[in-house]
Amino acid sequence: MSLPFSRAAVWAVALLPSLAAAAPLSLDAALELAARRSEATRAARAGVASATAAASAAPQLPDPTLRIGVDNLPATGADRFHTTRDSMTMKRIGISQEWLSADKRAARQAAAEASVGLEAVRVQAAVADTRRQAALAYVDAFYVGESVKLARRMEHHAHEELEASRARLSSAGGSSQDVLALAGGRGIAEDETADLLQQQEAASVAFQRWVGVPPDELRSPGAIAVPSEAAYVAAHPTVAALQRDVDVARQTAAVTASNRKPNWTWELAYGQRTGYADMVSVGLSIPLPIAPGERQDRDTAAKLALVEKAEADLAEATRAATAEYQALRSDAQRLQQRIDRYRTGVVVPAGQRTAAATAAYRSNQGSLVTLFEARHAEVEAQRKLLTLQRDLARTHIQLAFRPLTTEGAP
Repeated sequence: MSLPFSRAAVWAVALLPSLAAAAPLSLDAALELAARRSEATRAARAGVASATAAASAAPQLPDPTLRIGVDNLPATGADRFHTTRDSMTMKRIGISQEWLSADKRAARQAAAEASVGLEAVRVQAAVADTRRQAALAYVDAFYVGESVKLARRMEHHAHEELEASRARLSSAGGSSQDVLALAGGRGIAEDETADLLQQQEAASVAFQRWVGVPPDELRSPGAIAVPSEAAYVAAHPTVAALQRDVDVARQTAAVTASNRKPNWTWELAYGQRTGYADMVSVGLSIPLPIAPGERQDRDTAAKLALVEKAEADLAEATRAATAEYQALRSDAQRLQQRIDRYRTGVVVPAGQRTAAATAAYRSNQGSLVTLFEARHAEVEAQRKLLTLQRDLARTHIQLAFRPLTTEGAP
């Protein structure tokens, strides 16, 4: 490798960060940055880790119990509290274990796994909400930036036309009324720019809150794919979470129902006596449900009522999500129709009016005030069009980014 070429390579590598920083930021890149720095997502993933650990322990048997004691220890007489003088005294050590049936352990594991599924949905919901909020901030920052460009252009035109009007007044070719009108127009243009800069600062703060970098230069959001009604409702965060709630409630009810059959406990003990044979004891403890209809069955009925509640909540959330989709879809269609009509009926004629006013001024048949008014009307029309396009983009984002996403999910 030649020395000049190696120096060029070193310079290229050194300039890569600055070149990358200067490149316009796309919507997809902004969403990726937002998902990486989301603390809500990190908290939700911790919930999944906790539920997963609990699910691993759910099917395990309870810990065994170590039992140590002394039986038949004399309490009175010459041998009291001596463990080796009386033949009936026995030192005992043993172990007991509560036994859960395979069905009970399977029911507990299913309930724990249902909880893991619920926590996983919460992670997806956190990711989806972060992406949606970041996308809304991106759209706001992009369109307010475009509006600022229009306002600065209008401010520049107002300044040029005011100076030209003053020049014509000094040469006795203009009027003081035109100068005053254009001076007021320039003031209006400057105030509009200041107002938009204030909005841009607020949009920049919101953008950095989600993405972590300033919106120095953003690409156009472009077309945003909208899901079908069925896909939107099925992946709606509330619907998906309540579906998991139903699963958890059902599995919890199954665990409670399994408690109608009591757990047995077995025990094995070894007893040591002085001067006599050692003893081995084996025992089995079986709880006796003497009133299952008043205790175990009522507990099960309570859990089944919670299943019914979760199912009703799910049905209500499904209706709400369906109505939400239809309303947003209707808004998007109407906004698109308004954009098409406004572009054809207002923006295009405003541009033609500016062109006519410019031609008239150049041929000394029109005034600078008329040209300024035409330009200002055109800029206002373009700004209104940007507002409609921003509203449409925000509606599409609500449709596209509210449903759950698998990106960033555990």
